[in-house]
Amino acid sequence: MTKSLLPAPYAHPYEIDPKYAKSAVYFCCEFAIDQSFKIYSGGLGFLAGSHMRSAAALKQNLVGIGVYWTCGYYNQTRGEGREMAVQFRSKEYAFLQDTGIRFQIPIYGKQVWVGAHFLPGEVFGTVPMFFLTTDLPENDADDRQITQRLYDNDPYRRIAQYTVLGAGGARLLEELKVDPEVWHLNEAHALSAAFRVLERFKGDVKEVKKRFVFTTHTPEEAGNEKHEFELLKKASFFGSLDEATVRKATGIEGDTFNHSLAALRMSRAANGVSKLHGEVSRKMWGGYDDICSIGHVTNAQNAQYWKDRGLERARVNKDTEFLAERKKELRQQLFRLVADQTGKLLDPKALTIVWARRFAGYKRADLITRDEKLFRELLNISDRPVQIIWAGKPFPFDYGAIHTFNHLVRLTKDYPNASVVVGYELEISRQLKYGADIWLNNPVVTREASGTSGMTAAMNAAVNLSTFDGWVCEFAKDGHNSFIVPPADPSLTPEERDRHDLLGIHRILRETVIPMFYDRPDDWWNIVLNSMNEVVPFFDSDRMADEYYTSIYK
Repeated sequence: MTKSLLPAPYAHPYEIDPKYAKSAVYFCCEFAIDQSFKIYSGGLGFLAGSHMRSAAALKQNLVGIGVYWTCGYYNQTRGEGREMAVQFRSKEYAFLQDTGIRFQIPIYGKQVWVGAHFLPGEVFGTVPMFFLTTDLPENDADDRQITQRLYDNDPYRRIAQYTVLGAGGARLLEELKVDPEVWHLNEAHALSAAFRVLERFKGDVKEVKKRFVFTTHTPEEAGNEKHEFELLKKASFFGSLDEATVRKATGIEGDTFNHSLAALRMSRAANGVSKLHGEVSRKMWGGYDDICSIGHVTNAQNAQYWKDRGLERARVNKDTEFLAERKKELRQQLFRLVADQTGKLLDPKALTIVWARRFAGYKRADLITRDEKLFRELLNISDRPVQIIWAGKPFPFDYGAIHTFNHLVRLTKDYPNASVVVGYELEISRQLKYGADIWLNNPVVTREASGTSGMTAAMNAAVNLSTFDGWVCEFAKDGHNSFIVPPADPSLTPEERDRHDLLGIHRILRETVIPMFYDRPDDWWNIVLNSMNEVVPFFDSDRMADEYYTSIYK
């Protein structure tokens, strides 16, 4: 019988499938596991949470390591003028078990205490997981704050957070007396773990490469995190290694340390998170020496967690009448939430468009509104009503994204059929997908590494209307299971490209989606069923978790 990576009392609660016997540990800054466990910001966490559920369903010998963010990401609320407001509040979780494990790691010349909490797999149907914290009475106030806020805006504290996740996670494994065969870095945040292992093997980078694999989620070189080399040294990001050893292992020259490039040079395999992203990544990093091979494992989401059972039953039975009724019920539930937040009563029989994901510039949340005349005409069609809902969390210090959010709040004030809701987390995400007819996705093409929200929308009878980017390129068949905006000519300026995509969205809505939804319901429900049938199994995270073992971990 294959032995669990972990000792009692932390061992896997299931017999390991021999197919997945290789022991692996998965490092990630955030995990969206349950609505009640608020240690995530958005897509990366949603993905990681699905991965942990599927790894458990497949009985894999995998363990998750993250951080216990005592103040989470932030609570998104409204100010007095209905604009977005941010709240940071400490939270405690009775379902986490304090392991009693305590150890110290050096950070900025101090020995900082780190504790570990354990999440048994039975609680939420995941693999066993550990969450690290410095918010301990043994530490002073500054050190306690290291693990309070996810993605802290202070760059010095952010480096300390990465050191806790990586070096602290490696130290935890030493305390548990386990040495995984695979160390999986989901993004480069936990890279300091590789330097802890490099210390153990006295600078032999080959021993590190035997163990480490790296998943990159960033499709532009400029978006990959960099810090001053000297600052990382002061933070003890490299542990006790001398500068020469670090530079030899990473090939990094000069004053700037590129985390992703170092991860590519200290891993034996790496992957992008969609087929297109794999191609973009190989092109982006192809000019650098000594990097590992870069493949791709397309992101996916856990269908067992996300699917509404009524919609799924209708799909299996090909019962479009029940599908329509169930969808109407779910819309009504969503609209109660919208009414509670905004005072607007939406129509459960009207075509409902939803844009919901992290607010970031390249995702262009406001694109459909940038021609106010077209937007007004769309929302004022009296005989074929259209309504739209936005939701999403900007980074709390991304003032451009917050401005876009507040602009939409102001813009929709006078439209009874347009709303912006706050508090976009797992449960609101679920309700929006259950209630949406059209899931709008319009990132700048090649800027979205994968994107996953449209997958779970498709599982729940929402049809994707999207630019041709990320995972959509592997799924979409225009007019069959989705609606696709034709790609813009690469020679266009950013302004011309945005205009092209805006006009494409409005054209598809007016000429195809609205007539089909209202005048040809049989054709509409046929596209819905095609979408539901074809998004699974490939975009179910069971496939993804299996592929990591068979393709990346092998």
